[in-house]
Amino acid sequence: MIELKQLIVNGRKARASFLSILTFCIPLLFATTTVLGGNHKKITIYLSTDRTGTKASGISIEQGIRTALSEVGNKLGGRDVSLEIMDHHGSTPRAKKHLQKYLNDPTALVLFSGLHSPPLLATREYIHTNGILVLDPWAAAGPITRYSSGLNWIFRLSIDDTKAGYVITNHAVKKAKIKKPALLLEQTGWGKSNQKTMTRALLEKGLAPAVVKWFNWGLTEEGARILLRDINQSGADALFLVANAPEGKVIVRAMKSMHVDQRLPIFSHWGITGGDFSEVVGHEIRKQINLDFIQTKFSFLDELTPFQQQVLEQARNLFPKDIQRPEDIKAPSGFIHAYDLTRILIAAVNQVGMTGDMKVDRPKLRTALEGVDLPVEGLIKTYNPPFSRYSADNPDAHEALGIDDFTMAHYGPNNEILIEHE
Repeated sequence: MIELKQLIVNGRKARASFLSILTFCIPLLFATTTVLGGNHKKITIYLSTDRTGTKASGISIEQGIRTALSEVGNKLGGRDVSLEIMDHHGSTPRAKKHLQKYLNDPTALVLFSGLHSPPLLATREYIHTNGILVLDPWAAAGPITRYSSGLNWIFRLSIDDTKAGYVITNHAVKKAKIKKPALLLEQTGWGKSNQKTMTRALLEKGLAPAVVKWFNWGLTEEGARILLRDINQSGADALFLVANAPEGKVIVRAMKSMHVDQRLPIFSHWGITGGDFSEVVGHEIRKQINLDFIQTKFSFLDELTPFQQQVLEQARNLFPKDIQRPEDIKAPSGFIHAYDLTRILIAAVNQVGMTGDMKVDRPKLRTALEGVDLPVEGLIKTYNPPFSRYSADNPDAHEALGIDDFTMAHYGPNNEILIEHE
């Protein structure tokens, strides 16, 4: 009898505990359902760049995105937009963690990449198979936007290395009458991409590299001198350089340390402009080195249209401590490209709308980017249309810029970038 009473008491306690747990869990279950799917009032734009070794590029890209978003009240499809700023230090493993964080965030719409090509090249398959919508305002390696094994999720508004080598080569041959350039390239997918294009561009002119030399990140000045001595011994009459700011400033300082008769003119990719290169390799050093580098055809230092002037004023208002003059925009390519790319993003969202469910909105927006049906006014040009549907027969479909949008440039006495006009 006692055992029966005890069983009844235990049963009542168990029932009470079950009801208590159920009361707690039901609201939690609904909350979890709301987080994982459904209509979100907030949109997050991810920005995964290097804000350490090439800090200026990451900051400039952020400023361009924020300036464009401010023009529409920091809203997309009627929803508030916030930026998630992340620093991958140029590291592919760090960059992949940012992609994973994006996938785990039900408010994440797009991810803007940064200056470095290697993280995108290494994670390209992961990006496409997981449907990560990537907008590239800087990284230039040719294969980044060319993916034919399924839906292509990467869109670029930047220099494209399938064309950059031609621009650099044509300029060097025309300006300096070079005949035997040496190629000095970083040992990455970006460097290899440029080797192919530069070699092909030279071949079309009946020329060939005098020598091809490679270097790794973290190059020392002594290591750079050894490379330059080998290049001089090859009989090269110029240097085609593919480097970012950390190694670029080491190489140019090493070139300046050589006897004046051994200094070669340098025709560089634009990676050197993404960090503190112009501050470390100042005007006094640059006066002793012939240095040109590729850029896109727009500068806030040129005569501006009313629209372009308005963008500069907007940037001044948003960043009063950092931007007052055009020269204050460090790594201007990052700002310019990110601004134009964000304008295209806004146009695509306006075209298709937003549901708030990113599993629906991401693929819908990807399709819309391939078919923006109204012209989009940007700083570089009016995009009409910016992109088209990608296929192996249409390899430039996810490239907003073409070879006619590229030019060469050099640094002025105040570290400003002065683009060349033909």
